[in-house]
Amino acid sequence: MSTTPKATDLNAGSQSVVPTSKASQSNENENSRYEIVERGQLHTANYRCYFRDVQTKLIVSPFHDIPLVNEQYSSSTRNQEIKIYNMVVEVPRWTNAKMEINKQLKMNPLVQDIKNGKPRFVHNVFPYHGYLWNYGALPQTWEDPNHMDADTKTIGDNDPLDVCEIGTSLHRTGSIVPVKIVGVLGLIDEGETDWKLIGIDVRDKLASKINDINDVETNLPGLLEATRRWFKYYKVPTGKPPNKFALDEKYGDRAYAKRVINETRTYWEKLASGETKVEEKVFSIANTTLNNHVTMKKDDAEKIVEADEKYHKEPAQVDSSVHQLAYVRDEEECATKEKSFQAK
Repeated sequence: MSTTPKATDLNAGSQSVVPTSKASQSNENENSRYEIVERGQLHTANYRCYFRDVQTKLIVSPFHDIPLVNEQYSSSTRNQEIKIYNMVVEVPRWTNAKMEINKQLKMNPLVQDIKNGKPRFVHNVFPYHGYLWNYGALPQTWEDPNHMDADTKTIGDNDPLDVCEIGTSLHRTGSIVPVKIVGVLGLIDEGETDWKLIGIDVRDKLASKINDINDVETNLPGLLEATRRWFKYYKVPTGKPPNKFALDEKYGDRAYAKRVINETRTYWEKLASGETKVEEKVFSIANTTLNNHVTMKKDDAEKIVEADEKYHKEPAQVDSSVHQLAYVRDEEECATKEKSFQAK
């Protein structure tokens, strides 16, 4: 296994602005039920992206309060067996700041992951720049680390279910997007089950054509293989081995993905009810809508937000090394191709 970084900026080591997680989007993609409340400065450890319900004026948790199912779009679909889910967008397509729902902080704001004391950016593994899709999570789901999955033979990764939204629009961090789930990839990431749902914004121009995993290859040729390769190698530039996959590296179909969603929904319900015990200091289930033992009052949730640093409109500058490309070669694949060539 080898990686060769190549600088794309002649002023390597200098400070420059990279594409931020606030990708452009059309007005039709603006969510009307929730608004974001930002604190701190983007690309620093102090950045926070909270959510407020514009109807109730409550600060809400994107992990626990925002509903899993989007009732508006689910009721409007012709096939009542197809549920439409709410996806919380963490990372817009083509950006690489590792934004995520924070499990430890109360009200679970979106933050940038910190690694070795610095905000984390995923590497640009040639020929890709950042993420290939709008990337995010389904609220009110949880991959239970106490559960050994029968198909993956590994435990859950302690996060909500991840979603790769494959539509043609860009969605900014904090968007709540109604998605139709059409399949799932069984990633084994550092020994843990980390399902990657494949979904599409139901408002997208391709949504009516993509209803199951086989439709993705027909309408977006090459994307599924590129997705598998991305997840296999994205940590290799950091010195880690390629990731592995369950299900013989194949995608599960819509029915299989639905089963994964239902199972992780059940695990979340046990978490929210208190049946599954977690330490509050390392996993917050604080909320403002569930009416359980950790539901917060409106004013108390507001105080959490107000206690954070005032929002800075301009993102912090980051080192130009974030733009670098990493070239990854899989020695096993090369050996297989060489044997095939010699056999001819």
